[in-house]
Amino acid sequence: MKAVQISKYGGNEVIEINNNAPTPKVVLGFVLVEVYAAGVNPSDWKIRQGYFEKYLPLTFPATLGGDFSGVVKEVGAGVTSFKIGDEVYGRALDFDGSSGSFAEMVLVDAKLIALKPEALSHMEAAALPLVGVSAYQALIDHINLKSGEKILIHGGAGGIGGLAVQIAKDLGAYVIATSGSGDLNYVRSLGADQVIDYKTQDFTKLVNDVDAVFDTVGGEALTKSFSVVKKGGIIVSMVHPDVEPPADYHLRIIPQQTEVTGERLDKLTNLVDEAGVKVTIDKTFFLDEAAAALDYLKHGHHRGKVVLKVR
Repeated sequence: MKAVQISKYGGNEVIEINNNAPTPKVVLGFVLVEVYAAGVNPSDWKIRQGYFEKYLPLTFPATLGGDFSGVVKEVGAGVTSFKIGDEVYGRALDFDGSSGSFAEMVLVDAKLIALKPEALSHMEAAALPLVGVSAYQALIDHINLKSGEKILIHGGAGGIGGLAVQIAKDLGAYVIATSGSGDLNYVRSLGADQVIDYKTQDFTKLVNDVDAVFDTVGGEALTKSFSVVKKGGIIVSMVHPDVEPPADYHLRIIPQQTEVTGERLDKLTNLVDEAGVKVTIDKTFFLDEAAAALDYLKHGHHRGKVVLKVR
């Protein structure tokens, strides 16, 4: 099978297209999926670069990629939730017993997949696992956002932020989002009640007493958010902040480490199929163009997701 692999850490120069990679062998509790599309995330180029080497070391050669959508080709012993021919999506990484999704076949723990949303194509579904679960976990599991509450979402045009805007609206919240000037109308189209241009407007002068903040940006956006959250409010940040608000603000900050599970993916599927949550694809590449896709993701400004077309 064809796979995008690395044999050492580094930049795009270490990426190799292996046309004769061995098809992974199915083991207890795992399924083999024929990959139709693979989502590309910032974590993919960071893994390639070796950012996580100390606590998530790879065994070389390693196949890159996590998010995917495809069709089940083989089911391992002990798996009862899926059968051959099921259309599924999920997340598989080469250091968790899986085999990496930038390939024609991926081996993945059955606990990390779910049936693909019927409303989405494989390309759209492949874009969803990490960003969708990130938004779901923050808004529902951590914030427990309720109808009528007010939330500020930083980075409303991004992959995570765009889904967070839609999920928050489905929950009945009043949604304020920040974005660049070129994305204001796009973020409004996702359902945001108020959109702030972070380049020309100071959100601290336009926002106050929100119940929660979901931060996908970090830096000054995070620290300035302390002043706009009501006492007892909560901030969830994707950037693992090492900052704490002054004690008199009475806020909680949760640095989120997203955990993709089949259970959360199932709930995400329901949101897509029943509430009409949409996935925006910024740009697509073929599997052979994985290096270019990682470079584009690392250096560009994106509205939505980058996806590899595998089949």
